[in-house]
Amino acid sequence: MTIKVIATQAFDNQRPGTSGLRKKVVEFQQPHYLENFVQATFNAIGDCNGKLLVVGGDGRYYNRQAVQIIVRMAAANGFGKVMIGQGAILSTPAASCVIRKYNACGGIVLSASHNPGGPDEDFGIKFNGANGGPAPEKVTEEIFANTTSITEYRTCESADIDLDAIGSARVLDTDVEIIDSVTDYADLMESIFDFDKMRSLLSNRRFRMCFDAMHAVTGPYAVEILEKRLGAAEGTVMNAVPSEDFGGGHPDPNLVHAHELVERMNGVEPMAFGAASDGDGDRNMVLGSGFYINPCDSLALLLANAHLIPGYKGGVNGVARSMPTGRAVDRVAAALDIPCYETPTGWKFFGNLMDAGKITLCGEESFGTGSDHVREKDGLWAVLFWLNIIAERNQPARTIVRDHWTQYGRDYFTRHDFEGVDAARAAEMIDALRAKLPSLAGQTFGELTVESADDYHYVDPVDGSESAKQGIRIYTQDGGRIVMRLSGTGTSGATLRVYFDRYQPDPALLGQDPQKALASLIEAAHAMACIEQYTGRVRPDVIT
Repeated sequence: MTIKVIATQAFDNQRPGTSGLRKKVVEFQQPHYLENFVQATFNAIGDCNGKLLVVGGDGRYYNRQAVQIIVRMAAANGFGKVMIGQGAILSTPAASCVIRKYNACGGIVLSASHNPGGPDEDFGIKFNGANGGPAPEKVTEEIFANTTSITEYRTCESADIDLDAIGSARVLDTDVEIIDSVTDYADLMESIFDFDKMRSLLSNRRFRMCFDAMHAVTGPYAVEILEKRLGAAEGTVMNAVPSEDFGGGHPDPNLVHAHELVERMNGVEPMAFGAASDGDGDRNMVLGSGFYINPCDSLALLLANAHLIPGYKGGVNGVARSMPTGRAVDRVAAALDIPCYETPTGWKFFGNLMDAGKITLCGEESFGTGSDHVREKDGLWAVLFWLNIIAERNQPARTIVRDHWTQYGRDYFTRHDFEGVDAARAAEMIDALRAKLPSLAGQTFGELTVESADDYHYVDPVDGSESAKQGIRIYTQDGGRIVMRLSGTGTSGATLRVYFDRYQPDPALLGQDPQKALASLIEAAHAMACIEQYTGRVRPDVIT
C-alpha cells in the first residue's frame, strides 16, 4: 500500500451548516466531493500524526461506502488509530461518548439527522472535536475555507475493512479498530440513572410503554438498554432494526412522522408512556397516555426533577436553552436560583458553556435535550430520564406535567414549519421583515400590539465570540413572543420556522389547545411577515 496524492478542484457549495454539511446522496457521490470535504477537515485539524479518530454514522444509504473512503484517507494523513462503530454505526450521542472516553482528537459523524435516507435522499457529514461536541464556528469556518482552496487530497489503495466484525486491522501504519457500537454508551447510561428503580417500573404489568426507533440508529441501543438491561417486554422497541432508508419513512420524532407511535398512545388501550428518537439518535419525543409532552415543557420538567436522578443529585450548575425554545425552563431556573442561558440554535453553543462548567442541562425546542455527560443532544438519555422520574414519583407522565403547570404556570408553545419553500423568496421575506424591525414597536396586528422587536445577536459568555442574525424576535404587550428564522438543516429549498409562545399562570386556562391559546400570535405573525405573499403557503406543513 502506498499513499496517493490526488489532484482535485474546489466545489463551491461545501459550507457546513449548523449540523455539518448536508446534501443529497448524489452530490456526495460525485468524484472527489466527499474526499475534498474530509481532506479539508483533516487540514483544519492540523498535524494528524499518531492521533485517534472516531468514525461512525446513522446507517443511512452511502454510510458504509463513505467510511471506507475516510479510513483510507485517515491512514494516508497519518492518524495513528481509527475507531469505528460496528457496522459503521454510531449514534451521534454514542459517538460523543466514545470520543470522550478514549480521548480521541475528534470524530467524523456521518448523518443527516432527522432527514430522510435512501439513494435519492439526504446524506451528511460533520466533525466533532475532542470534547465530543460539534466543531465550534471557528473550526467550521476553517474547514469551509479549506474547501474553497483545496487542490489535492491524500488517500491510499487498500482492501475494504470488514465493518461488521469486531476486531482490528491495519491500513498503512494506522490501526483500525471495529468496536461494539452499543456497550460504552449503555454503560454510561447505567452510571447516570437508577436502573433498579426503572427495572421495577418496567416489570409492573400495569405500566406499558413503547419506544419507536423509526428504523434508525437508536434501535440497537434501545433494545440493549430497555429490553435487555431493564427487562422491558420483548417488542417494547418497535422498528428496532436500522435500515438505509429508515423503512421508507421520515425519521423525525414528531406527531406527524411518528404516527404509528401516536396511534398506540391514543388508542383504545393506550400505553402509559411512549417515546421516539430520530435518524441519528440525538432527538426525542415523549408522550404520556393520550398526552403529548412539548419539548420545551420536557426540558423544564427534567430540570425541576433532576434532584431525583442519581447522576444529578450533586446539583445542577446551570441550564441553557436555544433562543426559539419556550421559556418554561427559565421559570424553574429562577425558582432554583441557578443561571439560565439563552443561545442560538445549534448544539455547539451549549458545548462552550458545558466545558466551562456553567451548565449541566440544556435543550432545544426541536426535540433535543441533553446534559454534560456528552456534548450532543441525546434522545435515549432523555427517555431514560423520564422513566427514572416516573419510577421515583410513582405518577403517570401526564400527572407529572399537570402538577408542574400548577406550580409554575404554563408556557404555551408551538412551532410552525413551512417546508421546501423557495429559498430566494423566503430570504426576501426575512430581509423585508428585518427592515421593518425599528418601526414595529407600537404597531397593532389584529388584537395584539408589538412591544419590541430585534434580530437576535449572541455574544458567547465564555470566549466572547459573536453570532449575528440568529432569528427575528417580536414581543407583544400581552407577554407573547414570535420568532422567525430559516433553518439550516435541509438539503433542498428552505424551511421557514415560526415559533410562538406565551405564558399563562391562570390555573383555569392551563388545559387549552396550544393552537387556540396562541391563535392571536399566529394571526399577527402572518400579517406582519406577509408569509402567504412570499411563500405561497396559507398553513404550515408541520406543527409541533
